[in-house]
Amino acid sequence: MNNKSKLKQSISLILLAAGSSSRMGQSKQLLLIENEPLLLRSTKAALASSFETVVVVLGAQEREHRSVIAHLPIQIVLNQNWEDGMGSSLKKGLLHLLNIQPETQAIMIMVCDQPLLTSSHLDKIIAVYKQAQISIVASHYADSAGVPALFDKSVFSELLNIDDNHGAKKVINKHPEMLALVDFNGGEIDLDTLNEYLEVSTQIRKKS
Repeated sequence: MNNKSKLKQSISLILLAAGSSSRMGQSKQLLLIENEPLLLRSTKAALASSFETVVVVLGAQEREHRSVIAHLPIQIVLNQNWEDGMGSSLKKGLLHLLNIQPETQAIMIMVCDQPLLTSSHLDKIIAVYKQAQISIVASHYADSAGVPALFDKSVFSELLNIDDNHGAKKVINKHPEMLALVDFNGGEIDLDTLNEYLEVSTQIRKKS
């Protein structure tokens, strides 16, 4: 096996889907986008890319959310302390991944409420990481860097030490000198309110 193949196989993804969608008033993970629950849509986008392992971190309404993705070839992790914040779920997922796959070279962090995310965008991030040999590759939208973002193992310790109420963006912002960006058109669209969901659903229907 050549080095390129080894690198490809040692990149995995952690999908954070543990929140309670308090602003939405209902589970955003179960909202239908093109007749498919958003959590299922996001997980399938991850699986369509070239990751060795996909870890999905669940928390609130774990049983309902698990039921829509349990048939897929993924690792499901329950964060019982999901209320502590996104950082808590990130660390839970990363610790699980490193336990089952200690040779992991890099991880992608993504969330489940970006309905315009595609596997091709994830593939672009992986390609930049391999070509640039840089520690962090993040998505760029709304004049900012954010998720999905890929982190080399050299910054795993920082991810494992973030505060529970902070996400991966804290590590991204800390290291502009080791950061590459990939444009994500529509990345700023994340579904936090019912009005946002209705607007995005209408836009997607018009495009399809």
